[in-house]
Amino acid sequence: MVGENVLTNFNAEVSQPEIDPSTYVHPLASVIGRVILGKNIMVSPMASIRGDEGQPLFIGDDSNVQDGVVIHALETEMNGKSVEENLYTVNGKNYAVYVGERVSLAHQVQIHGPAVVGNDTFVGMKTLVFKSLVGSGCVIEPGCLLMGVNVPDHRYIPAGSIIKTQEDADTLPEITKDYPMKDMNRGVIHVNTSLAKGYLASTRK
Repeated sequence: MVGENVLTNFNAEVSQPEIDPSTYVHPLASVIGRVILGKNIMVSPMASIRGDEGQPLFIGDDSNVQDGVVIHALETEMNGKSVEENLYTVNGKNYAVYVGERVSLAHQVQIHGPAVVGNDTFVGMKTLVFKSLVGSGCVIEPGCLLMGVNVPDHRYIPAGSIIKTQEDADTLPEITKDYPMKDMNRGVIHVNTSLAKGYLASTRK
């Protein structure tokens, strides 16, 4: 389903998603309201990207939103006034959720705004990112919880970690050439951009 949001006291405009023609949204996925999807994105079955409370939600080129992923956000407006604490500024613009380029959101990930995920980052299965900024080139292994922190660039978060203080975020290990998952995101991006192209081609036959 791709459709507009409804009017509320926390969302005074009706918006349709902006989806680049090179992006594939599976018929069993939901993209609602003020959502901006860049190029070559794969949105898999049962994913929900819902820009009807906090908005806008942005996903950059060559990223993927896998099965069961939820992207939503706390309200960014109330009675016509901006709720600044629920917004992040990226490249001079405000977002409830900003997901950069070449980002993989693996199965059942939840990105709940306010949140930012930087370019070239892998977010592992069943991870929750809430009120947090994750830097570029990171790996979040499966089953993690991040809340209220800023994760520096090029760090990895071991599976099952709970990161709730900035001290914990600042001391996360750096990705080195010996880290076994350092190149994983590259392969995931290749698979999903290829799938997006293939599914789009099949719908146009």
